[in-house]
Amino acid sequence: MDYTGKTAVLGVTGGIAAYKACDLVSRLRKKGLEIRVIMTAHACEFVQPLTLEVLSGARVVTDQFDRDFPWEVEHIALAKAADVFAVVPATANVLAKYAHGIADDMLSTTLLATRAPVLFAPAMNTAMYENPAVQDNIAALRARGCLFVEPAEGHLACGDTGRGKLAEVSVIEQAILDALTPKDMAGMHVTVTAGPTREALDPVRFLSNHSTGKMGYAIARSAKMRGASVTLITGPVSLPPVDGVTMVPVTSACEMRQAVLDVLPQSDFVIKAAAVGDYRPAACSDDKIKKQDGDLSIPLVRNPDILAEIGQKRRDDQVICGFSMETRDLVENSEKKLNKKNCDVIVANNLKVQGAGFAGDTNVVTLLYRDGRREPLELMGKDAVADVLLDRLLALRAGKQS
Repeated sequence: MDYTGKTAVLGVTGGIAAYKACDLVSRLRKKGLEIRVIMTAHACEFVQPLTLEVLSGARVVTDQFDRDFPWEVEHIALAKAADVFAVVPATANVLAKYAHGIADDMLSTTLLATRAPVLFAPAMNTAMYENPAVQDNIAALRARGCLFVEPAEGHLACGDTGRGKLAEVSVIEQAILDALTPKDMAGMHVTVTAGPTREALDPVRFLSNHSTGKMGYAIARSAKMRGASVTLITGPVSLPPVDGVTMVPVTSACEMRQAVLDVLPQSDFVIKAAAVGDYRPAACSDDKIKKQDGDLSIPLVRNPDILAEIGQKRRDDQVICGFSMETRDLVENSEKKLNKKNCDVIVANNLKVQGAGFAGDTNVVTLLYRDGRREPLELMGKDAVADVLLDRLLALRAGKQS
């Protein structure tokens, strides 16, 4: 998703976690957003405004009556400029002010004037966070449509342990990007498979592949950001779960097949990005297979072809997308797969092309369609590939409904 030209107004309040706003501003700038920062007087006791000015590339507003700027009604100008308004960290004080319409400083005044989505990331002592007055204020703000990033549990600066720690900056960043993303997939259900499968040889060893799940996770994350209800069926990977997505962990190809078939009836889109093993051992030893003289032969049997089975059982209104990883004859092999398995689209890439493959953050793919079209995409990040792919799948779905 391209966020160029979008503006995030960031309110920073007086909590020890205020220093984490610096990392957040840096991350958001790298996404192409313009950042405007408002700091309360107490926040300035924890972080110097100059730090956030350097990171944001814009003057930080701290004083409601500062005259050292070109004339404008600044709180109104900032309120109108915001495409999203985030308060990080959000203290109990600012939550109470906004819940009860109090405007006694630049931040609270600008908050009341904005019509942009408002997001709070609370951070405070556990007892404060759990206080009924604070919880009532949060409930009231939620009822008015405000967005919240829940605080984490952990060791707090005051020495207590419990809920109240500011959420990870990466989680807050994602929530802000979510708020900026058009919800063109609202009401749709997307099923995505990701990662490798593992086929056990014995209690110690297994057959698998090099898939990391990054592409499938990127697709699931993008679909969720665009408003879809997402089920992510994932083989064993080291990636963190995608927030707001139904995660279904599986290990073997047979487990993945059953998970996909379970959710197929409710799916508008099925995107099979997982690298599913084609074969599994004919039998799994109950004990570790011991080394012995000479070679070892292990008979293998075919795993179920999940994509082909979906192609047979699909409804006409469903959009099915497969992935094809090749090392030679990319288009020819992928087109055979497209037609044989009754897909709408195959996403094909060559493992030997620089920038493509499993573990990287980029990909180079060609989209192959049932009508014979071929659409090569340039080298881009996997998040960008996910957005382009979802755009194309939405267009195919619209064509089916017309």
